Amino acid sequence: MSAILRLESLSKQFVKDDLGIVALRDFTLEIEEAGFVTVLGRSGCGKSTMLNLLAGLIPPSSGTVTYRGEPIVRPRPEIGYLTQSDTLMPWRDVRRNIEMPMEIKGVPAPRRRERAAELIERVGLWGFERHYPRELSGGMRRRVSLARMLVGDPETLLLDEPFGALDAQLRTDLQAELLRLWEGSGQTVVFVTHDIEEALLLGDRVVVLGRLGRVVLDRKIDIPRPRAADEMRVDPGFVALHREMTAALAEGARS
Repeated sequence: MSAILRLESLSKQFVKDDLGIVALRDFTLEIEEAGFVTVLGRSGCGKSTMLNLLAGLIPPSSGTVTYRGEPIVRPRPEIGYLTQSDTLMPWRDVRRNIEMPMEIKGVPAPRRRERAAELIERVGLWGFERHYPRELSGGMRRRVSLARMLVGDPETLLLDEPFGALDAQLRTDLQAELLRLWEGSGQTVVFVTHDIEEALLLGDRVVVLGRLGRVVLDRKIDIPRPRAADEMRVDPGFVALHREMTAALAEGARS
């Protein structure tokens, strides 16, 4: 597989109260097309900054960020981004929230409704299309956000700890839903998390970051799919990988 995303010699510094705060320093990473990469790291290691750079929301201080060889200088329709926070429009119901990216692009109303209905069914929200965000549970709002990201058929999906605020069972359900939607799609996924088990259950490659985005470990995950959490927890290979990731996180925190 060829690399679809490249971050080369990347540094990002923010200014706060006349002080420079370094989020990433000399960071290099390649993401291959159609892969599912989980980026694992503790708070403050630059994971969200990396995604914001890949999404074209902020410019690098130095270095380059490219998509299929072209510099990323603004958000691109080929790249969908699901952030940690809930960004649904409270005055729009489920269907109209999902339709919004197509509405911005000028897609005709009949096609918008048709495509939104397809996604509503795929993410398990049939019957809730006229509900407003305040009437939905946290898990259902995440499903709406996921559908809204997918409605434009992006080639690449960026997800920033999308299920971190949910309870364990909902998180497991939505992890399975995401994998179901991804498998066979040909889409590239970059999934950021601080949870080792989530990283191993989802990714076919795990990149562990330390401070300032230092790559501590870049590991291919060969565990066959589907991966059931209850079964994996007692699998010797999974246990060994979990220990390796734990050690890598500890090393990243020290350095």
